[in-house]
Amino acid sequence: MNSMRLFDVPYHQQKNYQKDSMFVTKKEGIWTPMDTTTFIEKALLVSRGLIAFGISAGDKIAVASTNRVEWNILDIAVQQVGAILVPLYPNISVNDYRFILNDSSTRICVVGNKELWDKISSIRKDVPSLEHLFVFDEIEGCSHWSEISEKSEKTDPSEVKSRMDLVKSGDLVTIIYTSGTTGNPKGVMLSHANILSNVFACQSRIPADNNSKVLSFLPVCHIYERMLHYLYMYIGCSIYFGESMETIGENIREVKPDVFSAVPRLIEKVYDKIIAKGDELSGLKKKLFFWAVALAENYELKGKSPLYKMQLALARKLIFSKWKLALGGNVKAIASGSAALQPRLARIFLAAGIPILEGYGLSETSPVVTVNSFDKGICFGSVGTLIEHVEVKIAEDGEILVKGPNVMLGYYNNEEATNEVMDKDGWFHTGDIGVFIEDKFLKITDRKKEIFKTSGGKYIAPQAMENKFKESRFIEQLIVVGEGEKFPGAFIVPSFLFLKEWALQNNLNFDTISNEEIVLQEKVLLKFKEEIDEINEFFGSWEQLKKFVLLPKEFSIDGGELTPTLKLKRKKIMEKYQKEYAILYGN
Repeated sequence: MNSMRLFDVPYHQQKNYQKDSMFVTKKEGIWTPMDTTTFIEKALLVSRGLIAFGISAGDKIAVASTNRVEWNILDIAVQQVGAILVPLYPNISVNDYRFILNDSSTRICVVGNKELWDKISSIRKDVPSLEHLFVFDEIEGCSHWSEISEKSEKTDPSEVKSRMDLVKSGDLVTIIYTSGTTGNPKGVMLSHANILSNVFACQSRIPADNNSKVLSFLPVCHIYERMLHYLYMYIGCSIYFGESMETIGENIREVKPDVFSAVPRLIEKVYDKIIAKGDELSGLKKKLFFWAVALAENYELKGKSPLYKMQLALARKLIFSKWKLALGGNVKAIASGSAALQPRLARIFLAAGIPILEGYGLSETSPVVTVNSFDKGICFGSVGTLIEHVEVKIAEDGEILVKGPNVMLGYYNNEEATNEVMDKDGWFHTGDIGVFIEDKFLKITDRKKEIFKTSGGKYIAPQAMENKFKESRFIEQLIVVGEGEKFPGAFIVPSFLFLKEWALQNNLNFDTISNEEIVLQEKVLLKFKEEIDEINEFFGSWEQLKKFVLLPKEFSIDGGELTPTLKLKRKKIMEKYQKEYAILYGN
């Protein structure tokens, strides 16, 4: 097992669970499968083509594309020749592309579509190492990636086999540049062994097997979804590709997956949609709906009375069964990562019979460190128990330190940054603050770098506060600010959809005015003050939000306020909303 490499995973599937539908893609409205043998044959052709293009072991090949089977074929093909894959997010800035391609000395770059082709083409003159640019889509005037396979006849298949034999489990397989909320991205170097240790350790944590269907829509360029792809392949699941974030609901209903992964932002949106549907009901149906929700909010895994259990069984039959149907009807688990999930949502969905298994990890840890699971236990508000062979200790200042076979080889071309996070005893310093509950469940309390002090010297942990305030249905997004100020404040993006419904119920008409005008309405500001005051009760006097500003536009990746994994870019938001900050603090 220890000598296994990532490219061995498809062959393992072929030997043990040969699939007719290894990967399934929706083409022109029809779900079209690719079987295991075809996948392996295509990857072998690309490997032969890469050798014909002069690619040697250790060379870097970059890919920038949304999820599609070609991404996975290229990934395995690159590994088989001993080269290194550099996955790129399809939505980062041209400056980031320029930096990453140069830092990694990428020789070949493959992109998904015309827009990405144009972006990379515009900087080719600045990237001397980049010899070839190909595209997955068929676009006139662009080099199609099939040109790589077409050169395969120049390389004997035995040459690929020889290359594969030279690859060791401990060898570098990929460099993943972290989006970073500040400065240039850092290239996380991961080996075959790093990622495979995670695959094997997470196997028992995911309720899936060779009969399961999974839906993939989180970016596979992120190590979280990518590790899951290897895990799904290893245990013989069929992987269906979601078309886009906009069609996820529809794709889930069509595929009826057993498992899919999500980020908290998406789960919040799903929940808001469900509650909005409940709002549309009337009379007894509406009463029943919100009775079930209230029941779920009080759910505990043990210690509930027989009466509560009877009521929950009824709620599951009458109400929550419809929630499950909206998610395809077969969901055994939703794997959640990347950011903190509201404990309330974990509780409600589990009560509804839709388990959200929240985990924790970083690109530097391949990525999973802990995860809530059926076999090792679930604790609301925690990120679960340690996976096998991984150690965690809490430093004196509360920082979470990790050691294990999943910890990266280091940052590429950046010894200084590596030394900042890796100590001499092999502990990786995560930059996250946490505690253990019941000596086994890890709870993240905040990001070390995000905790700040007010001018009165009181510490503010923004992440926990933000999650609590987002429980209000009026609040879509929120960021706590106020470092060095007398009190914490917040920038709030309202849930405009819900706000408009509220306006109708209160004889206000917002249909004819813009979001910019809505956020200035006196009645809206009063309503938000009411909501904030209510939630402030959960916090100490020094933590309570004294002032806020409503923003008319959602934070987004394109706007530069969110990372590709939907984390807040605090520094960028502060730069962008200086005027609003001055309103809060009169600076």
